[in-house]
Amino acid sequence: MHDTAKYLIHADITAAGVVERSDVVGAVFGQTEGLLGEEMDLRDLQESKKVGRIDVEIRSESGQSFGQITVASGLDRVETAILAAALETIEQVGPCRAQIEVSDIEDVRSAKRREVVDRATELLAAFEADSVQTEDIVETVRQRARVDDITEHEGLPAGPRVADSDAIVVVEGRADVLQLLKYGVKNAVAVEGTDVPEAVANLTTGRTVTAFLDGDRGGDLILKELAQVGDVDYVAIAPRGRSVEELSRSEAMKALRDKVPYDVVADADSPAAAVEENETSADDAATVDSERGPVTDEDGGEPAAVAGADGGTAASETDATEVTATAGPTGDGDAAAEATATDEAEREHPTLSDHVDAVIRADSGTVRLLDDELRVLAEGDADEVVSLVGDCDETPRTVVVDADCSQRILDVAAQRGVGTVVATGDGEYVKQPTSVQVKTVS
Repeated sequence: MHDTAKYLIHADITAAGVVERSDVVGAVFGQTEGLLGEEMDLRDLQESKKVGRIDVEIRSESGQSFGQITVASGLDRVETAILAAALETIEQVGPCRAQIEVSDIEDVRSAKRREVVDRATELLAAFEADSVQTEDIVETVRQRARVDDITEHEGLPAGPRVADSDAIVVVEGRADVLQLLKYGVKNAVAVEGTDVPEAVANLTTGRTVTAFLDGDRGGDLILKELAQVGDVDYVAIAPRGRSVEELSRSEAMKALRDKVPYDVVADADSPAAAVEENETSADDAATVDSERGPVTDEDGGEPAAVAGADGGTAASETDATEVTATAGPTGDGDAAAEATATDEAEREHPTLSDHVDAVIRADSGTVRLLDDELRVLAEGDADEVVSLVGDCDETPRTVVVDADCSQRILDVAAQRGVGTVVATGDGEYVKQPTSVQVKTVS
């Protein structure tokens, strides 16, 4: 009957004594018999399949019984309401005084409509995701070809050029190596945690080493240990509060262009802040690099910071604007125009660090929901973060909240598909979904 029911009557029962399910069912039939007339007789309604079976869950504690009654109804709304009211007239179950109170009349069709809407939304999103353009197909093939090139160096995730390249890029994890491979950087190797392996330390000997790390406390710790066990020539840091794997192509290439000599950040409390302060002197850093001697690939290419996808130069120390898989015919004028357009776009759109400053560092007591391009989808009080995330029409990519990250926040973020939660601290939670990355800002 539940499959064909229009409504479900939910009622709570309390009895001043110990009763069983059969006592409750008997009381429902016995005390409603003749109450509503022949047309609304409960037994007749069950026989005609207009009312389903009476489900009863009962438990006893300290000499009293408590439970719930559920009745499936195929009647119309008025008749269902009358039947529900009739249940509340029951005053005795078995030998005990009892009280029944209807808590809810659930419209089963409304629930099914919500399921239809949710499923239709998923199907539409999947359909639109499959409707890719020719350019998307070409880019997808290129990226997959690059990702397929990932190898291992003594058990560590690495690009295919790590073993024989004169310059390497040290990153934190496998996801960072994969992301850089998509952008044509084939000489990255991951340390896989804050404990720098001996294999990575050995790799830094006799090579030009660029540490490209996340803009958080973890990145600072990895840099300090890497400098203790190996040689570091340059430091590139992702924007504050973000990881290398989250960066777009232009952001990753900008971070590599703005790298600074390790000596600049060696004594700094925050390497990320030191790199930001030295962004305006990127050209000076490039000059220092050239004085230390050009680094070439195995084919004798031009001086480069990282090896490109075609084995040639990936990023020039002085005037390269981005790492490309294949050198194109674009002239200096076009490259300058592209760099200018990129800089203007970066000024127009706020970064995650800007949102963190406005929400957390300003002690605003608010929350912001951001999309993939870090645009604000919704904003409200920090206390409303769970409802805001749950009710947001578009799935947020990032949540920035001026509060600790609680278990409830993690749960709703995982349900909605949120990728990152930036909070003031880690709350008390028993499990963290693997799909949600939690970052804290002090």
